[in-house]
Amino acid sequence: MKLRLLLLFFALSTFTVFSQNGYSIKGSLIDNENAPLSFTSVFLLTPSDSSLVTFVRADADGNFIFKNVKKQDYLIKATFLGFVPMQELIKFDAANLNRDLGKITLKPIQKELFEVVVRTAKAPINIKGDTVEYDASKFKVPPGSTVEDLLRKLPGVQIDADGNIKAQGEEVKKVTVDGKRFFGDDPKLATKNLPAEAITKVQVFNDKSEQSKLTGIDDGKKEKTVNLELKEEFKKGGFGKGTIGAGTDERVMAKANYNKFDSKNQFNVVGFGNNINQSGLSNNDYQDFRGSQSYNWNDNADFGFSQGGMRFIYWDDNEEEGLELPRSWGPGQGLSKNFAGGINYNYDTKKTKVSSNYFFNQTTQNLDQTVNAQTFLPTSNYFNNEISQNRNFSENHRLSFRFEKQIDSLNTLVLNVNGKVGTRSQQSNSSKEFLNTSSEKFRNQVSENGFEGDNFILSTALIYRHKFMKKGRNFALSGTYNVNNNDQEGIQKSNIEEFKVTGESFPLFGRIPNINQNVGAFTNTEEIKSSVLFIEPLSKKFFLETFYNFGNTNQLVDRDVFDLFSDSKPRVDSLSRYFDNTITNNRLGSSLRYSNKGFNIAFGMAAQRISLDGILSNDQGKPTIGQISNSYDALLPNISVNFDLKNNKYLYGSYEVGMEAPKIRDLQPFTDNSNPLFIKVGNPSLKPTTNQGGSLGFGMYNPVSFINIWTNVGYNYYKNQVIYNQQINSSLITTLTPENITGGDNFNYSVNFGFPIKKTKASASVGTYSNMGKNLIYINNQLNENKNNNVNLNARLDLTPVDWFSLFLSGSTGINNAKYSLSSSQDQKFFNNTVRANMVLQMPKSVFLTADFNYNQYKNTKLGFDQKLPILNLSTYKVVGKAKKSEIRLSLYDAFKKNVGVRQSAFQNIIQSTVSQTLSRYFMVSYTYNMRGVAASVKKSRWEN
Repeated sequence: MKLRLLLLFFALSTFTVFSQNGYSIKGSLIDNENAPLSFTSVFLLTPSDSSLVTFVRADADGNFIFKNVKKQDYLIKATFLGFVPMQELIKFDAANLNRDLGKITLKPIQKELFEVVVRTAKAPINIKGDTVEYDASKFKVPPGSTVEDLLRKLPGVQIDADGNIKAQGEEVKKVTVDGKRFFGDDPKLATKNLPAEAITKVQVFNDKSEQSKLTGIDDGKKEKTVNLELKEEFKKGGFGKGTIGAGTDERVMAKANYNKFDSKNQFNVVGFGNNINQSGLSNNDYQDFRGSQSYNWNDNADFGFSQGGMRFIYWDDNEEEGLELPRSWGPGQGLSKNFAGGINYNYDTKKTKVSSNYFFNQTTQNLDQTVNAQTFLPTSNYFNNEISQNRNFSENHRLSFRFEKQIDSLNTLVLNVNGKVGTRSQQSNSSKEFLNTSSEKFRNQVSENGFEGDNFILSTALIYRHKFMKKGRNFALSGTYNVNNNDQEGIQKSNIEEFKVTGESFPLFGRIPNINQNVGAFTNTEEIKSSVLFIEPLSKKFFLETFYNFGNTNQLVDRDVFDLFSDSKPRVDSLSRYFDNTITNNRLGSSLRYSNKGFNIAFGMAAQRISLDGILSNDQGKPTIGQISNSYDALLPNISVNFDLKNNKYLYGSYEVGMEAPKIRDLQPFTDNSNPLFIKVGNPSLKPTTNQGGSLGFGMYNPVSFINIWTNVGYNYYKNQVIYNQQINSSLITTLTPENITGGDNFNYSVNFGFPIKKTKASASVGTYSNMGKNLIYINNQLNENKNNNVNLNARLDLTPVDWFSLFLSGSTGINNAKYSLSSSQDQKFFNNTVRANMVLQMPKSVFLTADFNYNQYKNTKLGFDQKLPILNLSTYKVVGKAKKSEIRLSLYDAFKKNVGVRQSAFQNIIQSTVSQTLSRYFMVSYTYNMRGVAASVKKSRWEN
């Protein structure tokens, strides 16, 4: 119902904005021999600044018509390859609402007309095959706008509230600048770094995959790409931006970046400090800092398909421990203070590419949470209400170096080195009450956990590639060394109190498992890998690809637990462990590829062996108390199909089987009793997981009408999937152990339909997706089959009716059904509804108003949970100064003071909702100075007099 109302609102909005009284312009295009010029591009432009109003493409007979356009004067422009573009002023005549221009003759290009052609050939939109090229000057945006603001104005391009870009109905995979990756592969970062005024053209096209470019063999895979062509004056010099702000509740922020680049060099400096929850680089700064070498296919040192089991885990469920620079896509949870800064240098020529950077960041976070949960047992259930306070600190130094050298036309060498040194600490205090089905509290647990630790990570890869004189023949060799070292010491305390109740109480019978322990843990993981790849062309259409992968991962874990209840602080041998484990991976495979005229199909098969060897003792140097030595073999087929049906229609599908070794943290055979009511025990006997899956998809895009349809279905089946079995005793003490199980699966589909309502003025899209999964788990040796069915419907409307106003609306409704085989009383239904709106309004005297509204509803009737969160952010700003380099902004964040972090989940035999306190309403005044480093002229807008 809510979605239907939202769609009705969209329709009414569109009708209100675009209702017209029927003014049409038509004509027919011919050459000087009276032959029709079929499919000629015809544009209507505003006479004052030649900005695009709308466009059509003539039919096969050269006829065109513009229907229901606004009653005003227009420039009409027609372009056809090999002919002089026509441009003519059409004066509005109220007596003639059906304007017929008759036959319009285009003249073929001759030498003496070349100068005229150069002056007039620049059309707002050009279509060349699957490439759509936009003239940026024809799409007006406010002064100081970013490339993202420009893209929002382009027909066929959509940007959602999170900055994700879709073009022609597909997700944009990468953004290039002048054909180079000056801003990496993450589109929603790249488009926020350059000013819109720096762009002369925007090109949208399907690029070949990097593997196809490197090997010269078309693998049928395409990447939707946006290329930004810079104006000449922006290709030299530097540009940067600095912002300072202060607000209510002692909120402050400052950030700055400076960038200087030419055709070979790029230098970047970035820094920030704030207490407004921006703990990482913002969207605007990350890729600007990392630059051209941020992401490269060449860095993938694992050759071949289905690379399961070959990936090194740099961190453990926490991005802060990884090598990547920390990023934040919006205010995080809790309240945090953050400081960061870095320097980056890139050198990029045809034969040599160097990228290097250093980055420092420090974050202090206070996070308060409330968790309400219900746990289902085979014969009963109980409730938890928990309040926790968490204090977290992290400080990291990151270094990165990448070197790529094209030794000659046949040989290339790539060296990639990344490292990090970090310090972390955490202090957590919580109080959890246990209630029976009669809402009686029968137990209370007070916990205190904290740790301090140091972390060191180093990742290196060396790749050599060789192209033979025979076209298509390729050879590649790689070697990789990774190390991850963690050393930490912590305290874990827990005190439990029981209460007498009339209902179920789950008594502990005097065995209250209170703890007061000191835990020291040292973990060192080292990995050595190597891969070989050889590609042999059997003919112009057939190619044979053969590869071999080797990997050896060794982990050493030394864990010591001491009992602090005793003055002597004895070591607890039952909780302490010394574990030395090695995972060896060997994989040999080959695939046969056929590629011809847009049809690409590959059949492959690989043989893989994963060997697990480990020894276990109570302490280093003590006798072995456990040992594991197992090997697992598998045949892994792989099929991929990509079919270009022409006219921008595509069919694609795949089937593959992969085998992946267990996660090392699940293999560690020690008992984690940091929560004595919820004990985790590792399992060194885990087997590798085998996943077989397939997908099928179809897509089409019409570059003239901008209509697009994309649909996809996929299925995965798991053998020896690692799940976490539960043993829950009569006192509700749960022991969690990772085990293998077969039978879990997942099915998903998505459909999206995008279409213009009025070209260049309004576009819309509707879509749906679903994810249906079956997850298996044993609870007290009884199989519980959890089926999740998540269905989402969504709609979107983009309105850009005039240069000084834009409105972007979207809405979605999602239902998640969770069903459990052990007891239907566990069955749950979650509702998530979202409405989003973004508005930009230009007022007189270069004053702008922006508004962002996000409404989210989270509902679970079984838990009595119904959270409605209307979040409204407002800002007004003025661009000042003759050069328009300064901006003064007044912002109001969370006007209704409703912002909290909410999460609902259903997993295994637990359903829960989590509410996290986070940053709420505040005002802020900020000043931004934009140093472009070059003189930039901006046309006066209609308001600037």
